Amino acid sequence: MTYSHEVEQMCPVAKGPHHGPAPIPEEGKWVKAYEIKDISGLTHGVGWCAPQQGACKLTLNIKDGIIEEALVETLGCSGMTHSAAMAGEILPGKTILEALNTDLVCDAINVAMRELFKQIVYGRSQTAFSEGGLPIGASLEDLGKGLRSMTGTIFSTKAKGVRYLELTEGYITRVALDENNEAIGYEFVRLGKMMEDIRKGVDANEAYKKNVGTYGRFANAAKYIDPREQ
Repeated sequence: MTYSHEVEQMCPVAKGPHHGPAPIPEEGKWVKAYEIKDISGLTHGVGWCAPQQGACKLTLNIKDGIIEEALVETLGCSGMTHSAAMAGEILPGKTILEALNTDLVCDAINVAMRELFKQIVYGRSQTAFSEGGLPIGASLEDLGKGLRSMTGTIFSTKAKGVRYLELTEGYITRVALDENNEAIGYEFVRLGKMMEDIRKGVDANEAYKKNVGTYGRFANAAKYIDPREQ
């Protein structure tokens, strides 16, 4: 260690407090974090790229500073969705400091990692007060049936009004309108469950019919429209 001449000439003054960092909540415990290995928890964060063409929701399950589980969900950019595949291979096994300083291919995923790092080292995690935290694999509970990301896709114009395209329930096939042409419900297909049934050997047409549902006052509509064609 090199000191300047001015510091060398100073007399020592004893430091009083030695209480260390403030404790943060981690998996049902209060922890004084001195090193990366002191950090544990499951947390979520959202990131965006510089041109803001897309976004990433990142979920990490961290035990003793190591990323044991990662769920990468991206939206809005075709390149970003492929970058997620690489990030999914890169993240598990790294410390959160390594991951923070690793190129995760896409700006949005890198920003999400930055936001998660800040949250988790300050004790703002999903499992801050959950004793023992959550098991590896818990992030899958964020997904819908058939392990498919839940998305909401709505298009609307002043001239022609709203079009529901996809919501939590699934892919919207028809929108129900009343006598005033106001949307009062919709018909949807649970794509995740449908594909799950097909994988298990159910005929595709039968699987489709089995997973069609409706929401709102769909049955009482004056007319129905295809939101992608009409």
